[in-house]
Amino acid sequence: MATSSETLTPVAAVAVEPEEHEPRFALSTPSAAVYDDYGKAPPSHPGEGWTRFVCISDTHSRVYPVPPGDVLIHAGDLSSWGSFAQLEVTVKWLMELPHPTKVVIAGNHDVHWVPRRFPDVEKACNLMASKAARDAGIHYLEYESMEIPTESGKRWKVYGSPAAPRYVPGSFQYKTPQEAEEIYNKVPADTEILMTHTPPHLTLDKARRGVRAGCPQLTEALAELKDCRLHVFGHIHEAHGAEVQEDPAGHTAGRVSVNAALPWGGQAVVVDLKDFA
Repeated sequence: MATSSETLTPVAAVAVEPEEHEPRFALSTPSAAVYDDYGKAPPSHPGEGWTRFVCISDTHSRVYPVPPGDVLIHAGDLSSWGSFAQLEVTVKWLMELPHPTKVVIAGNHDVHWVPRRFPDVEKACNLMASKAARDAGIHYLEYESMEIPTESGKRWKVYGSPAAPRYVPGSFQYKTPQEAEEIYNKVPADTEILMTHTPPHLTLDKARRGVRAGCPQLTEALAELKDCRLHVFGHIHEAHGAEVQEDPAGHTAGRVSVNAALPWGGQAVVVDLKDFA
């Protein structure tokens, strides 16, 4: 269901007077800034030559205040338990948000999307691919790539996967390391913005009682993605936040990792990336 968006139109950073302050995390190079604790509003949009990504996940049919930006990323669990009515709440909310481009993946809670098991799957897929969704800038990715063009001439290469290790009954889950390897080996090597529902192992993946719930095979795959500058995921609610790694896998611009899960606290994470680092 992947489609290319229209060229991004610069948008105001916030609808209210911005609060100017330092980003909580920042790379040592001037190619990225990350804000995950910004009070009423994040700082002003950095301007021409930058793309502002607003990252959310695990909204589970709830509606949240989200700051404007160039690209909204939703990393899965759009619904509580996968009913069409629950999905519809989320999609209508996403349609109303001002971001010109909205890239969305599913998660393990979106259970009615498993083909031939639930009657709502066709309705759900039709809704995500509908003209109304496209007109609102929504692009649903399911093991797919797309490109997001900007006015500076940059075309961000995005890949989205809804998969996660099996924990409880749900959708888009894998049971073995071999299944995981097969899934993540399909991620194109030139991916710059990676969306997965699961975290990688040892990155913003600490669940209750200190268990590391991320995927080791995803960690291995990320080591090979030298062009990946932003990785957005969710799933482990209590690990919400952001980390930055300078020069991972030999990539000089660095990588931002975001656990964007929302329901148990926290704000949307705002990531500004320079179009050409």
